[in-house]
Amino acid sequence: MQNIAIVIPSLNPDDKLLDVVGAVISKGFKTIIVVNDGSDSKYDKYFEHIKKHKECVVLKNYKNFGKGRALKTAFNYFLNTYPNYIGLITVDADNQHHIDDIVNCAKALKTNFLSSNKNNLILGCRDFDLENVPKKSKLGNKITRFVFKILCGINISDTQTGLRAIPIEIVKEFLDIDGERYEYETNMIIDAKQKEIRLQELKIQTIYIEDNKSSHFNPVKDSIKIYLLIFKHFFRFGIVGALSTIIDVGLFTSFMFLFDNLNPKEQIFLSTLIARIFSSLFNYFGNSRVVFNNTANKKVTMTKYYILAALQMSISYLAVFSLSNSLFVIYSTIIKILVDFVLFLLSFQIQREWVFKKL
Repeated sequence: MQNIAIVIPSLNPDDKLLDVVGAVISKGFKTIIVVNDGSDSKYDKYFEHIKKHKECVVLKNYKNFGKGRALKTAFNYFLNTYPNYIGLITVDADNQHHIDDIVNCAKALKTNFLSSNKNNLILGCRDFDLENVPKKSKLGNKITRFVFKILCGINISDTQTGLRAIPIEIVKEFLDIDGERYEYETNMIIDAKQKEIRLQELKIQTIYIEDNKSSHFNPVKDSIKIYLLIFKHFFRFGIVGALSTIIDVGLFTSFMFLFDNLNPKEQIFLSTLIARIFSSLFNYFGNSRVVFNNTANKKVTMTKYYILAALQMSISYLAVFSLSNSLFVIYSTIIKILVDFVLFLLSFQIQREWVFKKL
């Protein structure tokens, strides 16, 4: 397997790491980068054994920084040392990636290199509906898949796979991604979505050894970091929306005082119109720059934004009016809150996938 490197991050390994290294060597891989991510000294014997193989190089982080940092350590070394390679494959050290699947990832990487899919990010995806999958892993993946789809617009079957084939051009992009621990792999997928990098799923065998006992994944600490990344843009969207509302209400109140010499109908109309113009401009630029980091043509995105805003306002009015007539009038305010909240969730997805989508 020429021109493709294998990257294996490792912390306090056991014999399974030696099995992984031995398997990839047996399949003809000539470049294997193992990262000792600050393992205790009693585990040095495993890394010393690996160094005996001419195909292997062992990099070492002075202390345990996390899987994300270990991967970036390997990526940086790979780019400096093998600039003519077509890419690399990340493999977990616990021998839960079958060698045939690793080989298939390499074949897919080579096939893509010779086609228009040159810069696809290939994900080795497991089947979480199988009986051998631990319940906590099955539930965790299903929840994360749902959240990924709703909040990030990413529909993949395995959100936490460690088996990934990455073309060299994308390796360069991923060096700049935030994250030191397992959240780095999540950020990798989110960043790929934002940069219009196609995610290509490759079905692999679903292997759990000793109920995934050897994993260093912290279900509380690492899960929190991962979900904070997924919710990041939605939180920002909510904050920008809240600030826009404050601006809208503040300006409306101010102009109501300013136009107190007008009749009530004109006073309310002008105050509402001017306040909404300024608050909507703030909301547009806030979402464009802070939430979706969009650099597309402003005329195009602004036109789309105001089309969506007009539709959202019309649907809100019609829905509240219809439901208020069907129910008691006293519930109109509650109905409006519920309707606008649903529209808020839909607006987030429409703005992400249409208004501010990169062309």
